Amino acid sequence: MDFVTHLPRSSKGHDSIWVIVDRLTKCAHFLPINLRMSMEKLAELYIREIVRLHGVPNSIVSDRDPRFTSRFWQLLQEALGSRLRMSSAYHPQTDGQTERTIQSLEDLLRVCVLDHLGGWSEVLPLVEFTYNNSYHSSIGMAPFEALYGRRCRTPLCWFQDGEAILIGPELLQQTTEKEVNVSPITSARAEYSASVSDIAIEDDSNRMLMRAASVDKIQ
Repeated sequence: MDFVTHLPRSSKGHDSIWVIVDRLTKCAHFLPINLRMSMEKLAELYIREIVRLHGVPNSIVSDRDPRFTSRFWQLLQEALGSRLRMSSAYHPQTDGQTERTIQSLEDLLRVCVLDHLGGWSEVLPLVEFTYNNSYHSSIGMAPFEALYGRRCRTPLCWFQDGEAILIGPELLQQTTEKEVNVSPITSARAEYSASVSDIAIEDDSNRMLMRAASVDKIQ
């Protein structure tokens, strides 16, 4: 999770977007907020908009933002059965997912605001829907497909005519199969990102040692 800040103030007083992404399905929520909101208000919003729909997460990955380093937030997450895993300077991939989501969010906002000539907060719900209903190469499907077993109906005609209607056990089975397919893809990408980060760290360390050796020779 992360923030998109310094946006033009909306008619409802919002000046930022709280971006929250599920690591498994890549399903994202874009919550309009005001940076002056208290920790208590943010916690209430989190429970109302995230826990209500998805339950309590096992862990939370966030950047080193003061909002998440505060003792209150840590205690809240512990009470909810979560742990706050801070982004490490040596493993920046822990928050790379949210950064990519924010880039997509900003691109979608530009298109929507230009096309509809409306405020960003007014089109934000549709932007969130579009993001979650669109194909993601990282999981090989749309987040809604991973979450619900199918994409959601839309006036943009993303579905072909004659789409099969799934009900009951069939829908449950296909949803389960989607999750089974997504999980190894997500894990493999996480392991790859970690290995790339470790290699980069090792290369940096070797370069530092070589520089130190060169300095010693010069001296």
